[in-house]
Amino acid sequence: MNEDDYGAKLITIEDEDGNEIELEVLDILEHEGEEYTLFLPADMDEDDPDYGFIILKTVEIDGEEQFEDVDDPQLLQTVYEEFMDRIFEDEE
Repeated sequence: MNEDDYGAKLITIEDEDGNEIELEVLDILEHEGEEYTLFLPADMDEDDPDYGFIILKTVEIDGEEQFEDVDDPQLLQTVYEEFMDRIFEDEE
C-alpha cells in the first residue's frame, strides 16, 4: 500500500483479465469475523459509468493478503450499508 501526496492510501490490484487497477482505500471494517475494504478507483474519471464504490473481502492465502469479490448480493448490501453508516456518522 502506498500513500499519494495528499495522504490517500493507494493499492494496485490486477483484475481477472490481467489489467492493473489503482484503488484508493476509504475504509476497512470487520463483519462477522471477516474483513472488508471499501475502495474508489483512483485512476478513473468520476464521470465514467463504471466509477463507484468497490467492496472487496480480505483473505489470506499462503501468508499473503489478497482481495476477493463478494459474491453474495445480500452480504454485499449489508456490508455496504455498514460502510455508509460509518461514513455518514463522521459527518454528523
